[in-house]
Amino acid sequence: MARRLLLGCSAVGNTFVERTRDDRDELVAITDDSGWASTLRDRNVAVVEADPTDRSAYPADAAVVFVAGDDPARNVAAARAASGRYPDATIVAYVGDDPTSDQRATLDATADRVVDPVEAIAARVLEATGADATEEPVRLLSVLRDLTGPLLVVAHDNPDPDAIASALGLARIAESAGVPADSCYGGEIAHQENRAMVNLLDLSLRTVDEVDLDDYGGVALVDHSRAGINDSLPEGHPVDIVVDHHPPRGPVAGEFVDIRPDVGATSTLIESYLSRIGITPDRALATALLYGIRIDTKDFTRSTSIPDFEAAASLSSQADEATLERVESPSVSPETLRVIARAIERRDVRGSTVASCVGEIADRDTLAQAAERLLDLDGIAVTFVFGYMDGVIYGSARARGADLDVGELLRDALDPVGSAGGHASMAGAQVPLGILEDASDSESLTEVVEAFVAGRFFEALDDAPSPPTGSVPEFPTD
Repeated sequence: MARRLLLGCSAVGNTFVERTRDDRDELVAITDDSGWASTLRDRNVAVVEADPTDRSAYPADAAVVFVAGDDPARNVAAARAASGRYPDATIVAYVGDDPTSDQRATLDATADRVVDPVEAIAARVLEATGADATEEPVRLLSVLRDLTGPLLVVAHDNPDPDAIASALGLARIAESAGVPADSCYGGEIAHQENRAMVNLLDLSLRTVDEVDLDDYGGVALVDHSRAGINDSLPEGHPVDIVVDHHPPRGPVAGEFVDIRPDVGATSTLIESYLSRIGITPDRALATALLYGIRIDTKDFTRSTSIPDFEAAASLSSQADEATLERVESPSVSPETLRVIARAIERRDVRGSTVASCVGEIADRDTLAQAAERLLDLDGIAVTFVFGYMDGVIYGSARARGADLDVGELLRDALDPVGSAGGHASMAGAQVPLGILEDASDSESLTEVVEAFVAGRFFEALDDAPSPPTGSVPEFPTD
């Protein structure tokens, strides 16, 4: 006798299988989805590849039937078929993706119990926290429930640890609510620490080029707030969810928008949702979120708030500290050291701002690391390091304790001749070399690039911010 029968499968059905791992010999699954059939067989579940609404494919007996497909209409048909085939069995039915009110009512009348993950999680949040329906986790779950298909979570281009972790965390929340989700990014994960985090934690992300936007019922942005600005989406593409900690520079659209510039990392917000909803992140996600907070707050020395400390404390017990140490101490390439040394050597200091042209480069990610390193100059609040490769000038800017927005600064300086974007404390730009490559023989290309880019940068800067210490910039020797 098949004590348990699974009709159809989905992320919710897969969770049901995971929870019955000790007695899977009593479980039979019927699904016409070959992918789920293969997954279930790998977990030692007896599978019949057939239409889960076809009573002729059912075993002779079943005590409990779990209807678990993603299609609400097929779940209704399967629940009716199971109820007629096994009048004494307990029927548990998953609502599926975006059921209509009539489908939900039919399931309520047919099944002994109806499973609605979003509703259940929202109720748990309300019960555990005394929250009302206007609070962030509840509103987020409501928006997820209203999506017409899977969710695409988009990190900004060339994502940092905070963006990567936040994308994965939001996808985990969506999946817990029965909404399939993919995390993706544009550009490259090039920084050594970022690559180490993704590889050592075996994090799964796709590139924007690998996805078809038409396959998704909703789009979420993390660690940035406008489609097409610092990401690889078409500019103005519809967005349903935005979670960010950077001040917006224009109107932000979305059914759910949570932007809190007073916190140091978007990962802090994601951790708060997980905690309030009652989801315990797995070891890899907890480690990634903790690293995202530590990087964006520069180990709690920059733009840090009480929620950042609270989130980090909560994640610490679940994170893999040994892996985190390996992530934070990757090998440094000779090219990175060369670019940092050249940035120091060729620095042009004006007030509390330093710009440096490092000439031709082999890896544009080294510019960001050099810009970070130049912030260690005594009295420096803003850094900008730029170089060129493959016919393009690339630049990276950083700011700390400065009364300006380096993202806007680079846009003012270089958007008219290329493209630029970023946040208040970090930004990037790229400009085609174009006619600069035809510089006269009397000047080297590096000198021409330096004069052109630095000139526009300092002109856009107008008045450099006052040095935070009031001292003469001098590179530390120890």
